[in-house]
Amino acid sequence: MALKEKHVLGLSGGRDSAALAVYMRQHHPEIDVEYFFTDTGKELPEVYEYLGRLEGFLGKTIHKLNPDRDFDFWLKQYNDFLPSAQTRWCTRQLKLRPFEQWVRPMLDEGMTIYSYVAIRGDEEYREGYASKDKNLVVKLPFKDAGIDKAGVLDILEGAGLGLPKYYKWRTRSGCTFCFYQQKIEWVRLMEQHPEAFEEAKSYEKDAVEHGSPFTWSQGESLEELSKPERVEQIKEGHEQRLARQESMSQPNPLRSDSEPLDIDDLYGNAKGCLACHK
Repeated sequence: MALKEKHVLGLSGGRDSAALAVYMRQHHPEIDVEYFFTDTGKELPEVYEYLGRLEGFLGKTIHKLNPDRDFDFWLKQYNDFLPSAQTRWCTRQLKLRPFEQWVRPMLDEGMTIYSYVAIRGDEEYREGYASKDKNLVVKLPFKDAGIDKAGVLDILEGAGLGLPKYYKWRTRSGCTFCFYQQKIEWVRLMEQHPEAFEEAKSYEKDAVEHGSPFTWSQGESLEELSKPERVEQIKEGHEQRLARQESMSQPNPLRSDSEPLDIDDLYGNAKGCLACHK
């Protein structure tokens, strides 16, 4: 008798994982995929809005995995030290841990779990994404089909979903205070969601007072970053960078509209946590 199997696809509220969900529904309707979202409680409101629209398209409820301990709990466990690129405890405790707790009992029962991950055909596959459990099999449909960023945009447009609204001002989903944000994204967070910016500033101030060596944005505090003259400097630098990039870009005659430029592409930074912003 064959062992049971389960097919799961994690959604971050971002572009690529949403497109993969659409792709699986359209190209593999015979596979009963369970979609899940691990909620840190610190996500943008635009993320929840987009997930709601995605649920409508999929015709299925997106299973919410809530961590049993929130960000504030883990911040205390890590002695009020902010998460950073060097110590990404937020991803580990608020995203990966709830997923592992969810699938562990099923794996222990001998179930094979296929996890579909939105690594595109134009991206490098990093071994860190691989599973260490032989019964947890990572599948990369976009990689296998050679679907790149333009293909992802086409999938979302074709489904009538388009991009999440936050893509107008920010590249990634995930926590409002994600430390992988560029400085222009912090400025835009301050403008778009001032209450979230003030919360991030409060966390940072408390962490620094407790001896944390990290600030959210490298090299300066949010207090410093939010000063009017610094904001203007960041905006001017971003516009100059954008103008240089656009002067080097060749228009794509096959697309009626220009592809939105990822801020990470503009700044030459492809870093980030897969579970958070894919």
